[in-house]
Amino acid sequence: MQWRPSLLALAMAGVLSSCRGGNGGGGEPEPQPPAPEPAAYRVTVNTAAARADSRLACFKGNGEAECGLRLYQIMVEAFVDGDSTANYNTGYGTSPHKGDLQGIINSLDYIQSTGVNAVWLTPIFKSVRVAGQNDWADRLDATGYFASDYFNVDPHFGTHDKLKELVAAAHARGMYVFLDGVFGHYKINAQDYASPMGRKVSTTGGSQGDTGRSAVYPDDLEFFKEVAAHWVTEYQIDGWRLDQAYQVPVQYWDDLRAAVADAAASTSYTNQAGQTVHPLGYMVGEIWRSAGEISSQGYGTTASPGLLSVFDFPVRYSLVQTLAVEESGTGNRAASNLHTGYLSQLAYPAHAMPNLMLTNHDVVRFGDLLQRGTLADPTSEAYWARHKAAFSFMASYSGPITLYYGDEIGQELPGFSARESNATCAVNGRCDDHVSRTAAIVEGVPSTVGGAPAVLSAEQASLKSHVAALMALRDAHPALANGSRTHIFSDTNVYIDRKDKGTDHILYVLNTKADPAVITVAGAAIGSAGALAGLLDGAEVVGSGGNYELRLKPFEARFFEIVSPTAEGPQVGEGSDLSGEGPLAGCNTPAVEGLGPLNKEMFIRGSYAGGENFGATPASRRFVYKGNNLYQVVVREPVPTAYTFKFASADWSKEFAVKSSAAVVIATEQTLAVAAGNGTESSIAIPEAGDYVFSFRINATLNGGEMMVSRCE
Repeated sequence: MQWRPSLLALAMAGVLSSCRGGNGGGGEPEPQPPAPEPAAYRVTVNTAAARADSRLACFKGNGEAECGLRLYQIMVEAFVDGDSTANYNTGYGTSPHKGDLQGIINSLDYIQSTGVNAVWLTPIFKSVRVAGQNDWADRLDATGYFASDYFNVDPHFGTHDKLKELVAAAHARGMYVFLDGVFGHYKINAQDYASPMGRKVSTTGGSQGDTGRSAVYPDDLEFFKEVAAHWVTEYQIDGWRLDQAYQVPVQYWDDLRAAVADAAASTSYTNQAGQTVHPLGYMVGEIWRSAGEISSQGYGTTASPGLLSVFDFPVRYSLVQTLAVEESGTGNRAASNLHTGYLSQLAYPAHAMPNLMLTNHDVVRFGDLLQRGTLADPTSEAYWARHKAAFSFMASYSGPITLYYGDEIGQELPGFSARESNATCAVNGRCDDHVSRTAAIVEGVPSTVGGAPAVLSAEQASLKSHVAALMALRDAHPALANGSRTHIFSDTNVYIDRKDKGTDHILYVLNTKADPAVITVAGAAIGSAGALAGLLDGAEVVGSGGNYELRLKPFEARFFEIVSPTAEGPQVGEGSDLSGEGPLAGCNTPAVEGLGPLNKEMFIRGSYAGGENFGATPASRRFVYKGNNLYQVVVREPVPTAYTFKFASADWSKEFAVKSSAAVVIATEQTLAVAAGNGTESSIAIPEAGDYVFSFRINATLNGGEMMVSRCE
């Protein structure tokens, strides 16, 4: 999508050009003064916002290799055509659908140059047509996500030997290789393809679409344990990405993890350094749901762990909401929304290793989201600056991260931004859930056999270089991927974290807005008694009077090494009380008969455990009318948690949240506003177990008011 100047702007340009020249003739135009610089946003930070967080696995600084993973996701059928004999020629998305294993091999040097250390391939298992199969089933086969034969490479992608060549070539470049495991469903003819040990899938699972069937556990457990181990032992892959992991009951993930761990322990290969090593055995689940559901359906509990790593969809949404918009079109939120995303991790058990991505094959590319929100397009500096800002946040994240192919060069689909009608989008390859499956642009590599090698624009090359620098920084400073996180400050415009692991102490500062920022931060707030050494720009910041002045351009991120950390670390201000004051904080206000002015039963509807992702209206979260336009419900939160929510009626005719979809600040009265439609919900982090009263007072016009969440004493 490209923006055009308005007719008024064009007319004004004509007027201005006709006024140039002192005598009305054709003389040289008079020089114009430069446009004034926008006024800087200024803020002072005296204390840290929170204490160091080292609860989750990759925040502890134990040095797990999994925490330092930087995956590069490849949609195999859409990526690069390197073999004219291995093509699907159909699929979802706008690519030619000719991608194959040879195309990935041809691209490995480029992939390595982005700074990643692993590749993840979407499924390459063999899909076999069934009688009467239609075009939509053919397209689904090309994705690989409904496999028939789990022990053979799909010839549309290549051969067994070609996969072995790919894995060996990646290992020689210091990159892990992960395959996509679909252990919760398969194609209806999968029972025709027995495993090497003679096992077959069950046939009693429910239908999934026209040609799919659900797996049944524990009936299918031994079959999928054999699948999970086979590709590790036979091809030396390093682990699995797990599609729709919630389809496998959480109690069986421990068995599948053990099968992969045993296979890895019995297998070895030679790495880039010439060392004999075992496959990593990493497994990461896809559960595209709330933090609470990710925890219960993926991670399990501390006493009975399921998966150890799951993609961090909640933080992904916080990231795109802050620097772009989410798919619903809402976004451009405050910088503090990034901290809200981190708070969602309260729902996870301590063994969790969340994996953060910006895009994947099921969501809209970041570049297209910027255009959907009319925030920037590829002709604007902001488009590239916002990309760099988003990648900087990923670089600062404790835990593994995943880059989707093409995002490192700001790839987008020209002419696409608005959500297209369901009636036409699938045929055109432009539905939101597959529009990101575009043909790859790989510098120096043809996208199709016989084509011209791709050439990057200056802006694309600059972004790719910046991403590589961020990945190198993450590799050189273990505090970023495997360190504790201390949240120093965030507000509407700026965000500051400190990361620590051993003697590595890093300050991350991000400006999320279009105005330059000047931040005056106290040394005590960041735990620094000496200079701050710039890690990307090499610029040193020296304190004065106990303070540092940090200057950031629009959307700029800066990383500093804290050269002289204080023994006591960042100093935190007085902790906020979880119990508020006034009528909104009352936990024992008597009820009044009736439904009040809204004349509707109202509920807390949300992504909490048991909330069915906003679908449920449980009695335990039903508001009671207390008179004077006040509605309240006391909720018992048995453990620390985080979720998104609205106050809404059962028929959705009434919907409210914090104004501007801001996060709840516990014990603080906040403005209530109408919140109709997707992407307008608010979020809350419950830091301690206990009883909490959720209250709102509706105004006379029934379109807003005040609200509060307060702990009952």
